[in-house]
Amino acid sequence: MNSLSTYALLVFALIVGGSLASQAGVNSQLRVALNSPIQAAFISFLIGTVILGTISIFQNESWFTKESISALPWWAWLGSAFGAFNIAMSVFLAPKLGALVLAISIVCGQVIASIVLDHNGWLGYPKIELSLTRISGAVLIVLGVILVARR
Repeated sequence: MNSLSTYALLVFALIVGGSLASQAGVNSQLRVALNSPIQAAFISFLIGTVILGTISIFQNESWFTKESISALPWWAWLGSAFGAFNIAMSVFLAPKLGALVLAISIVCGQVIASIVLDHNGWLGYPKIELSLTRISGAVLIVLGVILVARR
């Protein structure tokens, strides 16, 4: 991959980050209106399911086969459970932590898990050895959490 496409992908990743920060706030307001973080998470998933289902129908691609489902590892089905947990906890935590602390805490958790996943090549990720640079970057993020969490 050339550097131009890498930078384009980074721009998209930054947009996703902005979307995630906004999503927690939007869903938190839904929680206030419904008086329930679980119902707010459910509505979020329901609307997302309708949108993705509609897009999938118009793609005219085959959905899945018995063989493709049976070839999946058992843990491949956990993504939706993780998603439900993530949305529900974001809805619960957003009004308590604020956008910045919530976002950097989530990123910190992602970085720590990602180091382990990359180092071991788990869950289909390429195996990427630990390096001083990678560990230093992760430590800086942990320090960032500590700094922004102080009131």
